[in-house]
Amino acid sequence: MSKATMTDKHDADSHDLIRVHGARENNLKDVSIELPKRRLTVFTGISGSGKSSLVFSTIAAESQRLINETYSSFVQGFMPTLARPDVDVLDGLTTAIIVDQQRMGADPRSTVGTATDANAMLRILFSRLGKPHIGSAQAFSFNVASISGAGAVTMEKAGRTTKERRSFSITGGMCPRCEGRGKVNDFDLSELYDENKSLNEGAVTIPGYSMEGWYGRIFRGCGFFDPDKPIKKYTKKQLNDLLYKEPTKVKVEGINLTYSGLVPTIQKSMLSKDVDAMQPHIRAFVERVVTFTVCPDCDGTRLTEAARSSKINGISIADACSMQISDLAEWVKGLDEPSVKPLLNTLERTLDSFVEIGLGYLSLDRPAGTLSGGEAQRTKMIRHLGSSLTDVTYVFDEPTIGLHPHDIQRMNNLLLLLRDKGNTVLMVEHKPEAIAIADHVVDLGPGAGTAGGTVCFEGTIEGLRASDTVTGRHLDDRVTLKETVRTPTGKLEIRGADTHNLRNVDVDIPEGVLVVITGVAGSGKSSLIHGSLAKRDGVMSVDQAPVRGSRRSNPATYTGLLDPIRKAFAKANGVKPALFSANSEGACPNCNGAGVIYTDLGIMAGMSTTCEVCEGRRFDASVLEYTFGGRDISEVLAMPVAEAEAFFGDGDAKTPAAHKILERLTDVGLGYLAIGQPLTTLSGGERQRLKLATHMGDKGGTYVLDEPTTGLHLADVEQLLALLDRLVDGGKSVIVIEHHQAVMAHADWIIDLGPGAGHDGGLVVYEGTPADLVANPTTLTGEHLAAYVS
Repeated sequence: MSKATMTDKHDADSHDLIRVHGARENNLKDVSIELPKRRLTVFTGISGSGKSSLVFSTIAAESQRLINETYSSFVQGFMPTLARPDVDVLDGLTTAIIVDQQRMGADPRSTVGTATDANAMLRILFSRLGKPHIGSAQAFSFNVASISGAGAVTMEKAGRTTKERRSFSITGGMCPRCEGRGKVNDFDLSELYDENKSLNEGAVTIPGYSMEGWYGRIFRGCGFFDPDKPIKKYTKKQLNDLLYKEPTKVKVEGINLTYSGLVPTIQKSMLSKDVDAMQPHIRAFVERVVTFTVCPDCDGTRLTEAARSSKINGISIADACSMQISDLAEWVKGLDEPSVKPLLNTLERTLDSFVEIGLGYLSLDRPAGTLSGGEAQRTKMIRHLGSSLTDVTYVFDEPTIGLHPHDIQRMNNLLLLLRDKGNTVLMVEHKPEAIAIADHVVDLGPGAGTAGGTVCFEGTIEGLRASDTVTGRHLDDRVTLKETVRTPTGKLEIRGADTHNLRNVDVDIPEGVLVVITGVAGSGKSSLIHGSLAKRDGVMSVDQAPVRGSRRSNPATYTGLLDPIRKAFAKANGVKPALFSANSEGACPNCNGAGVIYTDLGIMAGMSTTCEVCEGRRFDASVLEYTFGGRDISEVLAMPVAEAEAFFGDGDAKTPAAHKILERLTDVGLGYLAIGQPLTTLSGGERQRLKLATHMGDKGGTYVLDEPTTGLHLADVEQLLALLDRLVDGGKSVIVIEHHQAVMAHADWIIDLGPGAGHDGGLVVYEGTPADLVANPTTLTGEHLAAYVS
C-alpha cells in the first residue's frame, strides 16, 4: 500500500460527533446539539436546568439500551428493560459507562473490598500462599458458610436403579456466630411488647404489627397461645413460641400460612438490611430495640478462626483487609512470589488506583453503605482506570463531590487521562476548578424546571466566561470574608472522640454561630460530627442519604404538605380527606391514581401511556368537582411552589399549616417545582434541598448539614448562604461539613481536621475565624482559602 493511500482520510474517520436532535426527556425543550468525540465535555447550568436529563436520561440511556438489544432475548429477560428516550435522532453513540453518585448497596455484607473485587484477589492469594493451607479461596470468604452432608443417592444405571452413598463438604470463611456480619445483636424484649396487655389488646409494639391485619389473623389462629391472655401470664413454652419459634406452617381460616416468632421475623425483615437504608420510623424502632455489638468470636473480622490463622509473612487476610489501603499496597509490593505474579500485578494495580483517586485512606473491610456519595462514585471509577478499552463514553455526575480543593486537581488529572486514551468524557459539574479543564462546554437553562431545558451556550471556557448566561456571570464569583463574625452563645463539648481515624480529639463547637468543619477527604470530619454530635438531643442531622420515593411520591407527600391540603379541601366540601389522595379513595379507577397506564411487554421495554379517563390528573372525575379557593385538587398539585405559597397564604384559600411548609421550600430555592411532580424526576441537588426543607420544620436548636452545596450551581450557593444566615439569626446553631470555599469564607468559625487522610488525619489542625486562617495559612485548607479570597 502506498504512503499516499495511508494518509487519505477514511470515511470511518468522519464519525467524530455525537449528534442529538429533538431531545424532550423531562423538561428538555427539543434540544439539538453536537458533541465532539474523544474530548472532555462539561455540562453546566443551575440545578434542575436539564443537565442530567440530557446526559444520563438521553445519551447514556440510549447507549445502554442499544447495547442490551445486542443480547439474546433469553439474556435480556434477566436485564432491566429500558425505554427509548424521547428524542428524534441520536447518532454517533459509543458504549457508555455511567459513573454516578448513587450510594453503593446498603447490604451489610457489602464492603469496599467486595465491591471492587480486591477481596476476591486477596482470597485467591491467601489460598495459594497462606500457611497453614486451609482450603480454596472460599475458605477465606465471609459470605460462604461451612457446610457438610452425606446420604444415599438414587441413580439409574443400565436400566437398573441403584443407590450409592455420597458425601460433600464445603469449607467457608463465614464466622458462624455473626454469619459474616461482624456484629451480633441483642433484643430489649420490653420494647417488643407490653406484658400487661393481651395480643388482642395491642400488646405487640412493633411497627406494622396490627391485630387488624394478617399478623392478627395468624396470632389468633396459630393455636400456640391465647390471644386474650396478658403476656405476663404466658407459660415458658408459650412465651418462647411467641418470641423465638422458627417458621412453622399453620392453617388459619382454611388458608396455609407461615407462623414465625417475633425475633426471627424482625431479624429477617429488618436486620437483614443496613440500618441507614431503613425508613425513619423503622430505623428509630431498631435503634431503640436492638443493641449491636462487635462479634466476640471473630472480633468484628467476619471470618472463622481457621481463616484468621492462615498467614502470609505474619499477616492474615483479616489484618490485610483492616489495613489502610495505601499501607496494604506497600505490603503487596513487598511480596515476591513468581507462582502468583499475574495475580499480584493485578491486585497491585487495583490498590494503586485507590491511592491515585484519593481513597488510599479507606480499608477494604469498610462497609460499602457507609461511603459518602463522592467516595462511592470514586470507588466505582477504580475498575475503569486501568481499562484497555478506548473509544468509550464515560459519563460522570459531579465527580468532585466530597473532594477538598486540594484533591480536585488529582481528579482532574484522572479525567484527562481517560480522555487522552481516546475516550469521550461527558461530565455534569458545578465547580469552577473542574469546569476549567473542559475542551467543550454546554450550558443549559436559563432557569430550572419548566423555565429550563434549553441550550444557552455551547463552546469554550473563554466563551462561557464572556457569555451572559447565569453560569457565565457567576463563573468567577468569590465570596469575601466577613468584616465581623457573630459571638457564640455557648459551646458543645466533644471529648475523647476516637471514631474511625480520630485520635482522641477534644474540641469545643461554638453555639449560636455558623461553624464550618473542613479538611481533606478522609480527614475525619464526618466521624467527628456524626460519631460524636449528631445523635445528641436537640441536634437535627441532614446527611447525604438519598431521598427515597416511587413515582407516586412527590414534594407534597414527602414534606407532609398534602395532609393540610386534603383536610382543607375536605372541610370546605364536607367530605372525607381520603377523597383527595390519588393513592386512596380519590384515585382514578382506570389507572389507580398513577396518571398513566403501564403495559408490560416482557423482554421489550414496557409502555406507559397517559390515562384516557383522567387525562393524567390521577383523580376520579367526581373528586375534581370539589374545589377550594376556586381550584380543584389536580390544579393545586400542578402549581409551582411559589404560586402555591401565594395561594395558601392569603384570601379564601388561606391555610397556615400548608403555607409554612411552602415557605420552607421557597427558602431552599425550590419555588419553581410543581408540588405534585414525581420525586423520580427530581435532580440530585433538588432532592438534597427537599430533605433540608423537611428538616427545617424539626424542633431542635442545632442543625448539622453534610455538604449542602452538593448539586448546587454557583448562583444557588448565594441563596444557600442566605438561608444559613437566616437559621443562625433565628437562634439556631448551624454546623456545616463542607469543601466549598464560599461556605468556608462565610463562616463565623472554622474547625479544620487533618493534616492528611486516614491515619495521617484525625487531628484538629486549626480552630478559629476564617480571617485568621487566611492571614496565617498553615494548613491545606488555609492555603486554598487564601488563594480563593484573594
